[in-house]
Amino acid sequence: MAAGHSVGRPRHTGRQASTAVAPRDEILDAAARLFVTRGVAGTSTREIAEATGIRQASLYYHFANKDEIVAELLDRSLRPTLDKIEKVELLGAPHGSATSSAQLYMLLVLDVRTLALAPHNVGVLARLPEVQRQGYFDRYRAGRNELREAYGRLGSGVLAEEGSSVAAPAAAVPGHLSLGSMLLQLAEVVIRMRGGDRPLAARVDAQIATSGLRLCGVSVPRIEAAELEACSLIGAFDEL
Repeated sequence: MAAGHSVGRPRHTGRQASTAVAPRDEILDAAARLFVTRGVAGTSTREIAEATGIRQASLYYHFANKDEIVAELLDRSLRPTLDKIEKVELLGAPHGSATSSAQLYMLLVLDVRTLALAPHNVGVLARLPEVQRQGYFDRYRAGRNELREAYGRLGSGVLAEEGSSVAAPAAAVPGHLSLGSMLLQLAEVVIRMRGGDRPLAARVDAQIATSGLRLCGVSVPRIEAAELEACSLIGAFDEL
């Protein structure tokens, strides 16, 4: 049954749901809020339906089970960034003229914004053992690995751009942590910063991106130049 059809699906007479938001998105929003506060195992589809303002049977019209809801929320915390990786990389050599520093700055900013805008800080769900044990987590894990590899490529490009004489802080990190892993974990700091759904400080995306370039040994003047270049490029990315 097509998930896009919503006409004729009865709403529960409890909570009044907004008519301005698609039913599927209302379900995801309610589920995200409950999952983050109660955990996935501690939340039932009946409770999600009640929080959405629909009957449980109507929820199953959009999602076959709770696992599908969790998988969709995980995807929304990662997919927007994954969809931009290729376009960010095409901005640099040999296809474009963007510096590696600007490209890495861009990816960090875009990734942080994805996590910062994810409803109810759903990025935290990926850290729950009850989620990591499920089969649907494999897709998220594969996507996160893809993002880590992209960070590794761009970070290596920055190191090459800066020259081998640069004593990057990354060189002092234990060998089991790759540059890509360090940059990915740096971006994911925003998940902890949003703990309890607290509002984020202004320009947190820029602060994290700046830290990423420092990790790669980029000097302050070159970081400032990379930020200006990246901001100009991101302006053309707004439609993505």
